[in-house]
Amino acid sequence: MFDTIQRNPDIVIINGIEAWQKSPSGRYDVEGISVETELQGDRLSVYLSAKSTQVKRVKLRWHLAEKLRGRVLGDAWERAYGDLEWQSINPFRSLPWYVLVHDGGDTVGYGVMVRPRAMCAWQLDPEGVTLCLDVRNGGDGVILNGRRLLAARVVSKVCTGIDAFDAARDFCKAMCDDPILPTKPVYGSNNWYYAYGHSSAQAILDEAEYMAKLTQGLENRPYVVIDDGWQQGRYKLDGAFEEVYNGGPWVSNRRFGDMQALAGQMARKGVIPGIWVRLLQDDSADIPDAWRLASGALDPSLPEVVDHVKGIVDEIGRWGYKLLKHDFSTYDITGLWGWQMGHEVTRDGWHFADRSRTTAEIIVDFYRAILEAAARHDMLVLGCNAVGHLGAGLMHLNRVGEDTSGLVWEKTLQNGVNALAFRLPQHGTFFDVDADCMGITAHIDWSLNRQWGELLSKSGTSMFVSVAPGTLSEDQEDALRKMLSFNSLPREITQPLDWQDTTIPQIWMIDGEVVRYHWYGTRGVRVSYDETPLSENDD
Repeated sequence: MFDTIQRNPDIVIINGIEAWQKSPSGRYDVEGISVETELQGDRLSVYLSAKSTQVKRVKLRWHLAEKLRGRVLGDAWERAYGDLEWQSINPFRSLPWYVLVHDGGDTVGYGVMVRPRAMCAWQLDPEGVTLCLDVRNGGDGVILNGRRLLAARVVSKVCTGIDAFDAARDFCKAMCDDPILPTKPVYGSNNWYYAYGHSSAQAILDEAEYMAKLTQGLENRPYVVIDDGWQQGRYKLDGAFEEVYNGGPWVSNRRFGDMQALAGQMARKGVIPGIWVRLLQDDSADIPDAWRLASGALDPSLPEVVDHVKGIVDEIGRWGYKLLKHDFSTYDITGLWGWQMGHEVTRDGWHFADRSRTTAEIIVDFYRAILEAAARHDMLVLGCNAVGHLGAGLMHLNRVGEDTSGLVWEKTLQNGVNALAFRLPQHGTFFDVDADCMGITAHIDWSLNRQWGELLSKSGTSMFVSVAPGTLSEDQEDALRKMLSFNSLPREITQPLDWQDTTIPQIWMIDGEVVRYHWYGTRGVRVSYDETPLSENDD
């Protein structure tokens, strides 16, 4: 038997101080700050208000009548880094956005509705449930100036009579009632994992022609996404590739030339043009220093920056690109990768120019601006290094895991399979899931990589492949053609059957049949590697 928490919390802690409950109605006050909780249907709304007092963190705790027991699954702050798994109850662990507890029969979910105005995480122990709301502005307190902030809407639900996977999907639906989804399956190619930025307009046209050939006769046409490497800053004046800088200005380099003409040529070959961009990293000479954070990234709290970003997206739309992949969209705001965050999404001691909004509000407004500009041109929006819980309803697709690889199989196994398995419940409920590419090169054993491609193609999620034209054997090409054909059609999502026993599920239910994948070859996996080409005998 599980307890839900659709009631006022037993304890509220504001900026580290236990608050005084002013009334039975659910108001808690401390040092000029008020927290109010209000049950609205099956959701508990949490409001925060203050005048000049800075607010950093609010904690709400519910004591449980029944001891909490079972296996626990949380989400991740942004992408997964091969670290999602069912675990035992750990009271010191931070569980972003939502958490599921499964006792072998029933499943309970504790979460917040998507697009909250706080960075939300859960802590569980056998005696209670704690919701931690990070309402900071950057690394300093937010100054609400008397504003009443709806910080989060709490959802809790007990699912009975279904397994943990179906319960996870059911709970994701409960947390998001307004996803925006593509009208057709999204699939195709992305050049990153065979080119790693070393590309040109001609290489993209060759890839477009190749993808058109592989998908000949399919009504749903594939996307060909130009990843990092098309922009001016990627190549020095002497023509050498710049390994470090991958920001703007978002104008093409001489290897790509006219981006509008390129999009038109791609479309005429029978594919849909897509493009990658890093919107908050921009070295354009006309951008004033006042628009920048101390890190050098653009400050998305400023209206001028938001207008600048919308202008870039609008221009890309006018060029004719129909899928926009925006990347680094958490790191450039918080200064941390998801795997570095733990209990804190950013370091203390800094703030945005506009101190009146929380970091979560600023991120949501940034995503909304991107969608508004993209919508003018019927562009799909694909978030990468984005906060999925803040982007649900504002992104059509989300890259849910850290990078796979065209060089190291272990990266694909760790990041791709893990993210696919544990974030499949978000597919079609938050957005379409993109577990990242099948990177096809001579550096990765085809017998292993083929399994990843087949799982992706039949998973019901989006699939992108990275493959240089002319590098596959006839048999490999035939196999890839079948994968793309599978992925071009709507499908029921697959289900990982052993996901409670391992971080890398091997046993999957696909089209009503149990399929077992053999991910490890004969030598298992390496735990130490760098992403450089390896010789055949390299361990």
